[in-house]
Amino acid sequence: MSYNPKEIEAKWQQQWEAEQAFEPSDSLSQKKKYILSMFPFPSGRLHMGHVRNYAIGDALARYYRKQDYNVLHPIGWDAFGMPAENAAIKHGRHPKEWTYSNIDYMRKELGTLGLSFSKTREFATCDPLYTKHEQKFIIEMFQKGLLYRESTTVNWCESCHTVLANEQVEEGCCWRCDNPVELKEMPGYYLDIIRYADELLEDLSQLEGKWPSQVITMQRNWIGKSQGLAFDFELTEESKAKLGGKFDRYEVFTTRPDTIYGVTYSALAPEHPITKYLVEHNLLEPEVAEKIKAIANMSEVERAKQDKEGYPLGINVIHPLTGEQIPVWTANFVLASYGGGAVMAVPAHDERDYEFATKYNLPIKRVIEGGEELPYTGSGRLIESDRFSCVENEEAKIAIINYMEEEGKGQGTTNYKLRNWGVSRQRYWGAPIPFVHCDECGLVPEKFENLPVALPDDVEITGEGNPLENHPTWKHCKCPKCGKEALRETDTLDTFVQSSWYQFRYATNPKKWEEVGIDKADADYWLGVDQYIGGIEHAILHLLYARFFTKVLRDLGYHDIDEPFQRLLTQGMVLKDGAKMSKSKGNTVDPDALVDKYGADTARLFILFAAPPQKELEWNDSAVDGAFRFIKKLYDRSGKVTGKTLPEIDQNSLSKESKLARVKAYEALQKSADVYEYTFAFNTLIAACMEALNALDKQDNADVWTEGMYLCSTCLNRSFRMWLQS
Repeated sequence: MSYNPKEIEAKWQQQWEAEQAFEPSDSLSQKKKYILSMFPFPSGRLHMGHVRNYAIGDALARYYRKQDYNVLHPIGWDAFGMPAENAAIKHGRHPKEWTYSNIDYMRKELGTLGLSFSKTREFATCDPLYTKHEQKFIIEMFQKGLLYRESTTVNWCESCHTVLANEQVEEGCCWRCDNPVELKEMPGYYLDIIRYADELLEDLSQLEGKWPSQVITMQRNWIGKSQGLAFDFELTEESKAKLGGKFDRYEVFTTRPDTIYGVTYSALAPEHPITKYLVEHNLLEPEVAEKIKAIANMSEVERAKQDKEGYPLGINVIHPLTGEQIPVWTANFVLASYGGGAVMAVPAHDERDYEFATKYNLPIKRVIEGGEELPYTGSGRLIESDRFSCVENEEAKIAIINYMEEEGKGQGTTNYKLRNWGVSRQRYWGAPIPFVHCDECGLVPEKFENLPVALPDDVEITGEGNPLENHPTWKHCKCPKCGKEALRETDTLDTFVQSSWYQFRYATNPKKWEEVGIDKADADYWLGVDQYIGGIEHAILHLLYARFFTKVLRDLGYHDIDEPFQRLLTQGMVLKDGAKMSKSKGNTVDPDALVDKYGADTARLFILFAAPPQKELEWNDSAVDGAFRFIKKLYDRSGKVTGKTLPEIDQNSLSKESKLARVKAYEALQKSADVYEYTFAFNTLIAACMEALNALDKQDNADVWTEGMYLCSTCLNRSFRMWLQS
């Protein structure tokens, strides 16, 4: 026997194709497993990160098929987005042509890896049929008040010519192109994710022990629920006059009402309406106004890295309980997106407020006993706090909120760091937002029967502005409500909208795809996904949005599922020479070349053996050779097998070497269930199989050989017959 991976793998891939071996059953009564790897963007080539992701999912899918589960293991393409449009600009190709040609190439690459994906359920998110149903969801969300349009300050990437959600700004730069992000005022569409903030937080408890604790913590912190007191600072009469009578008060939110008697100044965000009024009406020194404008143009992430900086605004407010006049400043640490963009500052009991106060020589007033040094942020009794003095601060929080409510001066409230999700993008290659602007009717959704609102193909992609805005005819239409001349919305949807519901599309039987976006019976059978696999870089963006969409679509009646992904595995990156593989570093490994030289089984065995899936994997050429030698040895030894069924073996009649070989084989089998069901430590299972094969090599009982090879084959997710010559 001679191990020829090209011949063996081609044979079995063809047979799997002919038998449609990896298609799930239409039956909804069988026990099921839904194994899903995050789908790829069709960039044109697979990389080793893809191979690692899909090898893990494939191993699990094959395992559960052997356990007689109805297995859904799909693949598709996250195909809309700026990279396709940017590539079109660079190479002079239409984004649609570029995208679908890349899909064709990458589909062939996946085929050579022998991955057990369903082919009948494959789709691309840029397919018009996918867009049709997505647009229907968007309209229904609008009708329920979950989607709205307003003009706000947004994150703008000049390089990509589009708006970014807060989650898509990484260290002040665009998550896609890595260029600096600036703030810009413009209209856009928003999904009210804050309406689901409490449920998104509470349901994380369902995922404890099933998702990495790091991901759960990241989501909890991102939502950032805080409870406290909201109240107004009233401006002094002189300040009201300075502001031309346009403002008489502003609201602040605090999580520390127990420190309210220690307020010595208030601070506004540079974007706060009062700050903007002072700047725009030349009521501040020109150099101060310019510095405030510069801060306002920084992203929140950039500002967080800066030293504390601020300027007095020349106005005062009245303390709601003491009647004292409090000076008002603007400060770079106050964010317009949180708590209304205004804070009460208590430097004696807050590190941020203390740092600012000491820098600018502002008063500091202690109102809680404890600690020798300031700022003191611990617990203790209140002092210098009028009727609340001597009350423990935790008790005082509740008492002060109650008092403020009784006096009509404030109210207990909840705040979130989470901002509503801006889904407008000023680019061509995306799903059009299905609305029409009518002078008579205002903002009008398109009729369901007219969906999809499809992209025009005849556009010129230049990188300057939105091609849909510049198209001579596409945006001109009739109002769906009154029939008069109107204009289509030219913004397209954020690509994370597409990846927020794709798991439901896979679950819907393709025979129903034309009729429905999500079939309820199919969704309730397959969802939630039993095992989801992907990179931890999606911990906030994709995973939070997918959880949100799942809850919204549930409330719209499409299914009865609360959480989309029951278990989550976040695989580590593939490194070479200590760095993430990238073309710019010149350290990439071509999966095609690897498969061509060694075969798909070697590529997949190495990727699972080199490190636990959750850890980073350092590429090692010699280890790839080692994986190939092991498979070759396993195949070569299959020539010693005497039958195609498990033999009956009398343990007492065996030699010491044969007994040890049986122990090693059964140890591997015992480890197998634990690895596939719980730990995913495939490296330890493969090592156990290697030990078993070495032990089998040292004995000569034919029945023990047959049994041992059968067990190792089972552990490695390979049908026993695949190792026998035809």
